[in-house]
Amino acid sequence: MNPPAPQTPSVGDVAPSDLLDLLASVAKGTMGVEQAAGSVASMISAANVGARSDLGGVAAIPGATVDLGRRDRCGFGEVIYGEGKSTDLMIRIVEAQLDAGQTCLITRIDPTSAAQLRRHFPHTHHNPSARTLRIAQNTELLATPVLDENVAHVAVVTAGSTDASVAEEAVETLTWMGIAHLRVEDIGVAGPQRLLAAVPSLRKAAAIVVIAGMEGALPPTVAGHVGVPVFAVPTSTGYGANFGGLTPLMGMLTACAPNVAVVNIDAGFKGAYLGGLVAAQLITNENGKHLNERPANEYEGV
Repeated sequence: MNPPAPQTPSVGDVAPSDLLDLLASVAKGTMGVEQAAGSVASMISAANVGARSDLGGVAAIPGATVDLGRRDRCGFGEVIYGEGKSTDLMIRIVEAQLDAGQTCLITRIDPTSAAQLRRHFPHTHHNPSARTLRIAQNTELLATPVLDENVAHVAVVTAGSTDASVAEEAVETLTWMGIAHLRVEDIGVAGPQRLLAAVPSLRKAAAIVVIAGMEGALPPTVAGHVGVPVFAVPTSTGYGANFGGLTPLMGMLTACAPNVAVVNIDAGFKGAYLGGLVAAQLITNENGKHLNERPANEYEGV
């Protein structure tokens, strides 16, 4: 068995020929030592970003640097925030993601831009209420995952029907992530019997996204009935003292239930993404089932 051939040493995966050119320039006096040192540092930085598995995978296009390595690092790809972006820029970003074999999610996209992208790409799903657009290589990749209560999934709960648009953004996010969801609507604290009826189903979820405006009391109330993370999403729904969602935000942040975490106002995407990460971790377990369901007879008040 022949020994492995010796490898040419390199610095930070920079080509040796490039280093030799720099050294030759210094020797000839056409480049100063400090300038050469700066060039070497830049070359090493660029090489590391392009080559290392935890940082690599970018597509530099006019107007954006698409993070194609995020799926490998974080489990899911980069999401496109549509507000403020031109249609042409979004098309270029989507093309880069599709070329890399990734499905795309655009949030906060306006109807005009969504219509233009749908004409450009053959396989899309637009949700006007959520202001989202999902794009994939084929229609099958746009399908909604089938809910199986024995497999990790996320419950999406709204306090009132006026919170529906934020819930729709959450649902579209989970669908893009490939995570099944349970939808529970309009069970705010003004009708407590509605929540009590939903508790058995909620306890089967791996995580719960609770969306509420007004005073924002529902998330900690739900959290007191379950043993899983509750991601609270305050909304701008409500009269003047709601202060555009600030009142429920502050109430949720000061909730005494220890399993409540709070995201930004109207941020259905963020709440769902966090819940989806929890479910995704559990799905990777040996049998694919969630670990946090507790039998009803094990639930006791304190």
